[in-house]
Amino acid sequence: MIDEFNLTPNQLDAMREIGNVGAGNAATALSQVLNKKIDMNVPKVSLIPIEEVPDLVGGPDSLIVAVFLRVYGKAPGNILFLMPKENAFFMVDDLMGRPHGTTQELGEMEVSALKEVGNILTGSYLNSFFHFTNIAMIPSIPSMAMDMAGAILNIVLVQLGQMGDYAMVIETKFLAEDDSVQGHFFLVPDPGSLTTLVKAVGVE
Repeated sequence: MIDEFNLTPNQLDAMREIGNVGAGNAATALSQVLNKKIDMNVPKVSLIPIEEVPDLVGGPDSLIVAVFLRVYGKAPGNILFLMPKENAFFMVDDLMGRPHGTTQELGEMEVSALKEVGNILTGSYLNSFFHFTNIAMIPSIPSMAMDMAGAILNIVLVQLGQMGDYAMVIETKFLAEDDSVQGHFFLVPDPGSLTTLVKAVGVE
């Protein structure tokens, strides 16, 4: 394992706290967009080898929707937001005020809606990192794809160029009233970026 990913329990707790604050901000923003109460919990923050990411979303053969962005600044990296296909369709119906089960495919409007969700989530988390570290992290325009998890990860890795060997996984669970939509939010720091963030938090 790379030295910079041998985080102490206190350092991992600091990253978890940043994730919790980001999740709270994201829940508030989504509540406003959907015009109903959204709770978002962050039950787990962990560091895993990048090749294990597909296993967290049902395995490499599971059909998922992915929104991905490049992050620029002093701590560059990449952000992935992955959802099972059915959950993405569920969220689109919510966003567009449709009965659940209406969306059966993703047209231009549906793709735009999901990209906006990716923008909202990313902005919420990056603002949280800035609050704790004073490091500005600027996201690119989001891209979106729907395919098997293994194929998407391979495409994303190629398109986004150099990636770290490990991903910081912030596993999110969305709770909208009585219905549940689950997604995974991943921060994949470039080599050296996580060290930059941890040092900026100031936790030994």
